[in-house]
Amino acid sequence: MTAMPHPLVRQLRFTRSEFNRSIRGVTEPDAMRRIPPMNSLSWNVGHLAWQEQSYFLVYGQGQLALPEIDRGFASGGLPSTPALAEMVAAWETITRAADPWLDLLTKDALQRHFTRSDGQPGRRTFGSLLLRVIYHYWYHLGENMAIRQRLGHDRLPQFVGDIDEQAPYLPEDP
Repeated sequence: MTAMPHPLVRQLRFTRSEFNRSIRGVTEPDAMRRIPPMNSLSWNVGHLAWQEQSYFLVYGQGQLALPEIDRGFASGGLPSTPALAEMVAAWETITRAADPWLDLLTKDALQRHFTRSDGQPGRRTFGSLLLRVIYHYWYHLGENMAIRQRLGHDRLPQFVGDIDEQAPYLPEDP
């Protein structure tokens, strides 16, 4: 029997599913449309792929799966309007590569500091990085919904999905 992922990892997975819900049914032209000062929906997908790759692949496993995501979607980078299908494919590649590592995170592992590229310990722990990713998703999820409202989309989700079934509160093991 495999151990259940840490409760925070389960929250991340629920958050990812909600982020996906925020782009479901969006056409390529709408996903690529930029309403300044916001970025495009497709850029937001690439940006979250960048963060997961940085934190969970580079810091967590020493891997850089998609260098083009690292170059084009870092915080503070230039706005762009990439194809949504390409960004979703990149995001899926990165999250699939991150998931086995995330499944192994324990309370102790979450309290460890990541190692920077110069070999020195990073300022944040893996637990803090995981929380940053979760909260960052929710920030851009809200932005995605605002963009969709501005684009005139209707029948948008009005509230968070089925958290009670998909990601209820679970205590951390002692």
